[in-house]
Amino acid sequence: MSLPSRRVRHLLLSAGLAVAISSGGAFSKELRWASPTDPQTMDPHAVNSAPVLGFLNNIYEGLVRRDKQMQIEPSLATDWEPLGDEGWRFHLRQGVTFHDGARFTAEDVLFSYQRASSEQADTKSWFAPVKEVRIVDEYTIDFLTHAPDPIFPDSIANFLIMDKDWAQAKQTERPARDTETYATLFANGTGPFRLTGREPGLSTVAEPFEAWWDTPEHNLTKATFLPISNPATAVAALLSGEIDLIEPVPVQDVERIARHADLTLHQGIEARVIMLGFGHSHDVLKYSDDIRDENPFQDPRVRRAVQHAIQADVIVDTIMRGKAEVASQLVSPQMKGYSLAAADRFAFDLDAARALLGEAGYPDGFSFGLMCTNDRYINDESICTAVAGMLAKIGIRANLTAMPVRNYWPELRAGHFDMYLLGWSPGTFDAEHPVRFLVATPNEEKKLGSWNFGGYSNARIDELLPQVQREIDPEARQAMLDEIAALVRDEVAYVPLHVQPLLWASRSNVSLTQRADNMIMLRWITVE
Repeated sequence: MSLPSRRVRHLLLSAGLAVAISSGGAFSKELRWASPTDPQTMDPHAVNSAPVLGFLNNIYEGLVRRDKQMQIEPSLATDWEPLGDEGWRFHLRQGVTFHDGARFTAEDVLFSYQRASSEQADTKSWFAPVKEVRIVDEYTIDFLTHAPDPIFPDSIANFLIMDKDWAQAKQTERPARDTETYATLFANGTGPFRLTGREPGLSTVAEPFEAWWDTPEHNLTKATFLPISNPATAVAALLSGEIDLIEPVPVQDVERIARHADLTLHQGIEARVIMLGFGHSHDVLKYSDDIRDENPFQDPRVRRAVQHAIQADVIVDTIMRGKAEVASQLVSPQMKGYSLAAADRFAFDLDAARALLGEAGYPDGFSFGLMCTNDRYINDESICTAVAGMLAKIGIRANLTAMPVRNYWPELRAGHFDMYLLGWSPGTFDAEHPVRFLVATPNEEKKLGSWNFGGYSNARIDELLPQVQREIDPEARQAMLDEIAALVRDEVAYVPLHVQPLLWASRSNVSLTQRADNMIMLRWITVE
């Protein structure tokens, strides 16, 4: 739902924040920022999505965190070391308190692990390598793994720690994805900001936590997030001074903002790859007008025809205004483990696409359902509209449905799609990450494939993944990642489209750090 300008002003007025740009004074250290997607929940283990984790990284903290250059550094753990081939030992920071004053100890880490790895948690796949967690003493804890896991500390940067006693007192021992609990509306972390106001879909307010253990690099007195799904409305609010920071900037407004004397454009390349997924495990198309008893997308020739028909470079040049990069894999070239050996993609070739459809038994094409968000990724609905037009040239006719992301994830998890749009940013900045979440055969017991909505499965990839996870030798590990990347490409498990750009804009008096994970970290923001 778009948020009209009048509604934005009303929300700001109700929060006591509508001030003129030149007013300065007591409110000059407050930040108002906007993005299209409201965090779905305040529960750090309920929904594994960037809008949720991006916001909650300001409220909650993990054992480790990423610095301004995306490198792992200490957070609630001061240091860690491998236990031979058995796992990792973390030494916890002493003197840390939660926002309600409770003391942080190893009991909170163990509880948070049990909660975040539980059946109800959307974060359970993070802990697939873990077989047991043991408390050594009040400030030491061991994560024991099934096999050597050299990247485990990198993999838990977004594993956020909750207070055991608080969660139990509020009867939120387990996360809830689709129902409301105390933890979906309230929070009690150890982070630099504490949650002071939450109206889902309207506004979320955070204020500095004065007893934070680290040294603040910000000067904010209050930060208010407002979800604004209409890009034009967000830009107008920024120009008028009602908003101090927006992300993303509509690509059509980039040059206009870059030239504006009172605004600063912040741009780069995000870690997120935008792609198309298929209902591999669906025996029939769910939204076809002409095929009732089969699913053509189960045939790799049809999936390859789809990729041959899509002009990813045209999408980048026109819809993304040249601000994105064409993708060939599920990770960008900047990620560890990117495969140079599988860096090519199937080229645009309508004749080849039609020939493949004919070989597969669909010379006249077919209709299908394409699911898409309209408030999650940059120009997401426009991308899907373009894809639909390109596929129509080979007779594959899309019935396009676009919806807000809040409704989108439940639909995908319920299997209500034939093809769908997805963006993925690897939390570890490593190519193993999307293999574990998007490519591995879904397996609840092993905590694998939790975002593999289409049920893609390849026995060889399932065999290679645990070897990749425990391999220490870089060359041997890369060889296995190369093999996986080639299999994903050749079977067209997904159709990569592009690497999404980072496009933020702020008032010129706002200084910030823009990281490749697209998370707005309040602890690095100052307002002059």
